[in-house]
Amino acid sequence: MLGLAIVTLLGGWAVFYRRSLEETSEDLPSKLAGKLDQLWTIAQDSLKDKKYLRAEKALLTILRVDERNATAYNRLGILYAKQQAYKDAIECFEIAQSLEPNASSLHNVGLIYYETGDYTKAALAFEQALHIEGDVSARHIAYAKTQEKLGHEKKMIEALEKAVEIDPIPQTLRLLAGAYEQTGRDKLAQKLRARAEKMIIPTGKTKQVTQPRKVI
Repeated sequence: MLGLAIVTLLGGWAVFYRRSLEETSEDLPSKLAGKLDQLWTIAQDSLKDKKYLRAEKALLTILRVDERNATAYNRLGILYAKQQAYKDAIECFEIAQSLEPNASSLHNVGLIYYETGDYTKAALAFEQALHIEGDVSARHIAYAKTQEKLGHEKKMIEALEKAVEIDPIPQTLRLLAGAYEQTGRDKLAQKLRARAEKMIIPTGKTKQVTQPRKVI
């Protein structure tokens, strides 16, 4: 249900790309910095066009020049995840995390462990990501799904309640309603579903909520 398609939203590509390029350029001659700029562009465009081999070569070339580039490792992990090379993806995300600790790398690792059925490790990764950045509803939802797989209904509901608190949109409300129904709390589930329906206008579009959605 989570799906590794979410991983592409977690790389923080545009921000990390600019930051890495700027930081690297400060320490390198202009000609080499320009070459790295070209390689980043190639990697970005190739990933968009699903030319994974070309993207991989560009990222590995960047890492040969700058072996401590956490952003390149993170992006390489996303590339491997897209190809279901999960072992390689996890290794890249873990290296990125060791070089530059951030919630996105941990969340990506959690998603891969979830996809491969290692829910205990997935839960640990999500917990660590939430410790760093706990104000993103998607992280709580992912953690809730993992707790559901582990049979921990209380933790599942607590995580979904936090997700609703952060981002009370119809989709999140319905997830929590489903969890309430699963645990026999039907009245609460009905209230949430009714609340979600009130947020849908006749055209099928969702009403704007007062709190903006979080983007990872």
